[in-house]
Amino acid sequence: MLDGLDTTLELLLKRELPPDVPSGDTEVFISFQTPYQGAIKQKPAINLFLYDVQENLELRSSAWSVERQTNGRAIRKRPPARVDCSYLITAWPQNEEDVQTEHQLLGAVMKVLLRHRKLSEPLIADNLEGQELPLRLISLRPSNLQSFGEFWQAMGGKEGTRPKVVLHCTVTISVPVDEAGEEARLVGVHQPNS
Repeated sequence: MLDGLDTTLELLLKRELPPDVPSGDTEVFISFQTPYQGAIKQKPAINLFLYDVQENLELRSSAWSVERQTNGRAIRKRPPARVDCSYLITAWPQNEEDVQTEHQLLGAVMKVLLRHRKLSEPLIADNLEGQELPLRLISLRPSNLQSFGEFWQAMGGKEGTRPKVVLHCTVTISVPVDEAGEEARLVGVHQPNS
């Protein structure tokens, strides 16, 4: 399911990023690696690091769905959980010192995210099935991290990663809780004697 969300975001960026960013003859790679220096091999790149996955309690529903069966019974299922998947998005130019290209890439990504507040069916990857569409996409909001300084220090390792400008993006997906559901007898339905 999370890999399907990654694929969806990759397809969105590949489809929507202008072909001349950073230049017409340079391919921009999409990465989902942990963002430390040396991890992202193909550059220039946009990196989407999934750093937080939490149930969205505001969107929690307690209403069960009921599917009537032809035998006078029904299948009850709990509603899917709504889960917020948060990404930190960074840009990685070919030359680490090329801040202009880094900002150009991030600016282009920012425009794409702001254009797509919701992800509808044409933008959803085939391997992200069973979603309540459209998916909610929230961008350019505060992240769930307490301190970006500590984050970049943790990412530094031995080589050291300089702090980078970060865009924040959260997509809310549906996660089925019950695969089969539970069978129940419908009240007031006459069942033939066996």
